[in-house]
Amino acid sequence: MHQINRRYFLTQLSLGTAAMTIGSGFRAHTRPDGFVEAETVTGKIKGIKSDGVNVFKGVPYGGRISGDRRFRRPAPLQPWTGVRDATQFGAPAIQSPRRNEPAPSEDCLFLNVWTPANDHKKRPVMFYSHGGGFVIGSGASPGQDGSNLARNFDVVVVQTNHRLGLLGFLYLDEIAGAEYEGSGNMGILDIAEGLKWVNQNIAQFGGDPDNVMIFGESGGGAKTSCLYTMPAAAPYFNKASIESGPGVRMTTRVTAAETTAMLLKELNIAQRDWRKLLDVPAADLLAMQAKLPFVPPFIERNKNVTGMRGRVGGFGPVVDGKVLPHHPFDPTAPEISRNKPLLVGWNEDEYTFFAWERKDTESFKIDFEGLQKKLEPTYGADTEKLIAAYRKATPEATAPDIFVAISSISMMGLGSVDIAEKKAKQNGAPAYLYNFGYKSEKKIPGTDYAMGTPHAMDISFKFNNEIPPRDGSQPKESFFGGNKPERFVASRHFAELWTTFARTGKPAAKDVPEWPAYNLEKRPTMRIDTKCEVINNRFSEELAMWRSIGKV
Repeated sequence: MHQINRRYFLTQLSLGTAAMTIGSGFRAHTRPDGFVEAETVTGKIKGIKSDGVNVFKGVPYGGRISGDRRFRRPAPLQPWTGVRDATQFGAPAIQSPRRNEPAPSEDCLFLNVWTPANDHKKRPVMFYSHGGGFVIGSGASPGQDGSNLARNFDVVVVQTNHRLGLLGFLYLDEIAGAEYEGSGNMGILDIAEGLKWVNQNIAQFGGDPDNVMIFGESGGGAKTSCLYTMPAAAPYFNKASIESGPGVRMTTRVTAAETTAMLLKELNIAQRDWRKLLDVPAADLLAMQAKLPFVPPFIERNKNVTGMRGRVGGFGPVVDGKVLPHHPFDPTAPEISRNKPLLVGWNEDEYTFFAWERKDTESFKIDFEGLQKKLEPTYGADTEKLIAAYRKATPEATAPDIFVAISSISMMGLGSVDIAEKKAKQNGAPAYLYNFGYKSEKKIPGTDYAMGTPHAMDISFKFNNEIPPRDGSQPKESFFGGNKPERFVASRHFAELWTTFARTGKPAAKDVPEWPAYNLEKRPTMRIDTKCEVINNRFSEELAMWRSIGKV
């Protein structure tokens, strides 16, 4: 089986954004039929008032991006008359059909808002970017429903759909002219446009446009990493959280141009005739995207490679020197966000998600000889000493335990530590490093191995969607989180830490110890569980080994 690492992960994941303001005199009004109306700068919308939360779905935040707008900035969003329905989710970006969502569409610039009330109360705004690498996902995934965060913690939650894959990140700058400048970053520019919408409109939804937190898990963490360094996004947010998706480096122009050349060759289109791409049906482009080499849209540190070039293939943000001026966290934390606090971290058992997804049972039968064979294709001559370091640090661990630990930290942990260290060295706003560690008892199918804290399990916990039913009925089993009632405590801790950070810039929660900012002396890490604890210099022996082989 192919060894999972961060590069593979962000494209392989299969789960499943102050110019103009409006007068503060307008108040949303609740209609007798349970609907609620609100004003935006382009017109009135009608949402649903449900159990103490006003929900607005499928709200347009950008204009057309199909036809002659493909690979370009959106057309201006046109005002409408009357009251536009905002009770159904908008179309997700082009991808395979998604369950219980509209059909995917090129014109996908819609967002969703959850708020306790449209009352100008100036609540903190939590702006979430969905996961799915840069190729799948939407702002309508049920695990990230914002109702409980809004209801239980008095915040406003916003999520966008935005361009993905080839349609969001095909680099045409060098062959298509000024109109297509930034083409390799359209998906991230869409999110920045969503943030601009929040700045212009969120006061009408009870949110504070001057107190906005951006956050995201998995591919959403990498998107957040990019937003954290982008001039187009900088005016519209105040703090950030990068969760199980540390985007330290992104695709270079050279690699992106080679990927574009490969695509054109596969389509039998000469570079001078690139405009023919505008006439290719979106479904055909999606099929072609799947045929290209499935490699990651960002670059890992490698001590044996000079100049850090990625392999050709894959679609994701491009370090074009303009929209994305440089790698998000290489060689340093971005100066543009020096004064913006940052949360960053990962789940302790990230890999078990991928084992579940890909029906990997063999990894949980191996002995230490088998572990050596599994890791050698990835780590070569470093394999033996890497295993030895883990056996010394965790003497009770089995071979599968060490495989999960190595795979999990190499995917998400090393980049997270790298980001925390670089942010601490900047001596600006604080960074806070975490590990999520609540253990699910659910087994990986076909094995007796518990999933523990798999990749993506944190989503429902941080959104406080691990919670007893409000009607007093028997709780249902959580998809990843299992059946134990303790999960409700861990979810409360996670959600309160995040919402307090959104409100104040410092994470805190009842019954949770004070969380110190990350520093290079004690290196404190908050372990989030039913009982949270601060652990200094966590994984010190393991990280020393990773540093010795040039991976941090």
